[in-house]
Amino acid sequence: MPVLWGVSFDATAMSGVVVEFIKIAKSFSGRGFEVHLDLGYDIKADKGRFFQPYRHERVPDWITLDRVDGVADIAGYDRDFVASTLEAVRQDQVVTADRVVADLAGAIVATWEDRGVTLVMVENGTLPENVVYTRALYRAIEVYGAKHGLGRYVMWRDHDLMWQSEPDKYGSFPYPATPPMVSSPHIHYFALHEEAKRRTLEWMPHLRNLDVLPNTFTAPSRLARPDFREHFGVPEHARIVARFTRIIPQKRIDRDLHLLASLPGTWLFVAGDTEEDPQETARLRALADELQVPVVFGGVLEPCESAGDEFSVRDLLAHADVVSFLTSYDYESYGNPIGEAIAAGVPYIASRYALYDTVYAGFEAPVLDILTHDLPTPEFAAEVLELMTNAERRAEVVAHNQRLGTDYRAAAEELVGALFPPPMGESVRLSVVLPVFDEAANIDEVLRSLHEQDDIDHDMYEIVLVDNNSTDDTVERARKFAERSKVAIHVISEREQGVACARRTGMEFAARRSRNRENPGERFYLVSADADCRVDRRWLTELFAAMEKDKAAIGVCDYYYNAEHFVDRPRLWDAIQRTLRCRAVTFSLFGGFPDGKGFAVEREAYERVGGIEIFYQLQHGRFVNHLSDDWDFGIKVRGSGYDITYAPRSKVEINPRRVNHALDEVITGRAYGNDGIIVMRDIRPEAPARTVDLTEAEALQAWEFSIKDFTPKNTILPVLLTPSFLDDDAVVAFFGAGLATRLGERIAEIKAEMSVTDFLPIHSYKTPSYRLYLEFRDEIFARLRATVGEDVGYPPPLPECFDDVPEERFAEFVKYYCEDRESGEAHNHFGNGGVF
Repeated sequence: MPVLWGVSFDATAMSGVVVEFIKIAKSFSGRGFEVHLDLGYDIKADKGRFFQPYRHERVPDWITLDRVDGVADIAGYDRDFVASTLEAVRQDQVVTADRVVADLAGAIVATWEDRGVTLVMVENGTLPENVVYTRALYRAIEVYGAKHGLGRYVMWRDHDLMWQSEPDKYGSFPYPATPPMVSSPHIHYFALHEEAKRRTLEWMPHLRNLDVLPNTFTAPSRLARPDFREHFGVPEHARIVARFTRIIPQKRIDRDLHLLASLPGTWLFVAGDTEEDPQETARLRALADELQVPVVFGGVLEPCESAGDEFSVRDLLAHADVVSFLTSYDYESYGNPIGEAIAAGVPYIASRYALYDTVYAGFEAPVLDILTHDLPTPEFAAEVLELMTNAERRAEVVAHNQRLGTDYRAAAEELVGALFPPPMGESVRLSVVLPVFDEAANIDEVLRSLHEQDDIDHDMYEIVLVDNNSTDDTVERARKFAERSKVAIHVISEREQGVACARRTGMEFAARRSRNRENPGERFYLVSADADCRVDRRWLTELFAAMEKDKAAIGVCDYYYNAEHFVDRPRLWDAIQRTLRCRAVTFSLFGGFPDGKGFAVEREAYERVGGIEIFYQLQHGRFVNHLSDDWDFGIKVRGSGYDITYAPRSKVEINPRRVNHALDEVITGRAYGNDGIIVMRDIRPEAPARTVDLTEAEALQAWEFSIKDFTPKNTILPVLLTPSFLDDDAVVAFFGAGLATRLGERIAEIKAEMSVTDFLPIHSYKTPSYRLYLEFRDEIFARLRATVGEDVGYPPPLPECFDDVPEERFAEFVKYYCEDRESGEAHNHFGNGGVF
């Protein structure tokens, strides 16, 4: 089992820093990580807990409270030493203490070895509270990472950098006594917002691998206890202002007491440790008596994520009318209570502290400008009362904040998931990438077909579902399926709309994780599947076998339609079958090209050619993803000298809705857009049922549309990219010796004429392949008739523009015609990816 080790420099049993650790760690726990947390009692001196054993600290039961073994035995390392080093930092004096650093680093490494740590989360490690421990931690990270061949296995988050809180405590910029942040191959740094990132880079301009990861929130995980009010003596109908915080002067709880004096019928509930600063607690009690306002000091409550039996912040939120965050101006950063309030659907109020507008831009709440008014004004109190008593306004604020908060959470989860993906099973050899967008109606059947594969162990493959901004319950259904699946299913997201973007994200996710496999000599495969198609029970087995046998870079499946969907449309079915028969012949000869509905690529080859590339086109003044990423990727692979193999027994059933939605355009020769625009069409809504067959004229148009797209791409393009095919006996037999020779000669001439050295850029293959098709069309169709069947017929008529072209200048004007491929008639003539 992988192990996550967390270390907090806060030295507090339950603080905002610890709660934020719990939120991120919970996602890793859900992936199967064992979670350990060092609360930092042996790190920070001013909390009075140095070397104190854990006693009654409250954390969720899936977390093991832990600490570094043997720290108390390190000579010279104790609370007084740490306090003295902090005082030296105040004076900009560099503390070395090399022996203590070495001993601490050794203890950390030994502890991680003993626990089997695979991932580390450091919370606030850059704080100069204990510069010796920070240097030891950096050393331990390098030693442990190098020994175990770990990549970037450390998340280093700073909630409270020195320029945001008590700046005089940490010396002067550029903080010469503070250990510099290290651009380590093992560490990824996180700042809480863009301003913190800017200030970090101002201090450490060399730093790499720094991202913004705001504190986030998760929805409460359990029902609130109904006896909360009764237990704490709060009247049933009293309004509650909730404050959960450390009870120290910097938190300015006195502001809440003054606010309460203007809110009749309202109680203040303060959740926090009254013993941390008994003098401050006593001062606040006296102030409450003076102002004659009801206040409850409820002690430390369990966090929202806890599943324990004690009262939790979740119980307080369920009964609160508003959550308060009237903190001091120099409050260090993002306030955890606001995030909890948003998650629980409770309005909040706040002071405009130094970074409030940076952190909470766009959120709605009454905000007290404390640079102008230190205590709540009557106007501010009236706004708070309105928010608590006006149900319509309250609902609007809650809905707005939750929508924005959900976006924050999704972005944070996406970032963490991308940077620290779940480990890959030791036996996994294939990752099946499944892009989805609003496929709730199909997703269960699709996943079932991927899950129920014959003659392959469930632990040999995984499914990577890439949600591309679904608005229905596709993801929820997928997660439920994953709970009962024997195959590991990972759900990730891609925010840029487009199947090409989603496919690339899934492939990159799998490729990155596969690099850490135990057996690097084994070939590993990235497999593409489609969310509206069904795979046969031996789809993956046969594809895997073909790739292992032929050692090709890409493996291509066979595709088919279910005849039952076309039983009343024989002419359409005949046109489809002719195309599929032609494809079976050419795929057997040349290996074909990948189609997103089902293909595999060997991971190292995928990475060597640069992976799937996203191209863009303008449509109605906006950039949109080009649709043919799968074909273009195949061209990159083939053009780079890699082999493609055809696995005819690996079969995918195509959803007939693809034909039904495009058929009207197919029979008019305008499918999948026109004039150079090839973009994804929305074919998710069910097409009207079609029971009427095509007329003979429509069937001919549909066939010609399909075969004009098929022939250049499947008979010309392979030999254009790999002329050595023309030396293969089977290929020569297909073309005939004479045609094969002339094709080879003409390819060489066109390449020289165009000065083409490769065919990697998007559609650079179109001009020469279309030219060769038009020049050799009669002979190529003769070979198709001889090989596939006489019903293949003859080439579709040439465009009318060739009627007046003299025969001796035909090849010249073919060139001009095909150069118009991206924006003119040639593009429309050849179609945009035949649907058959």
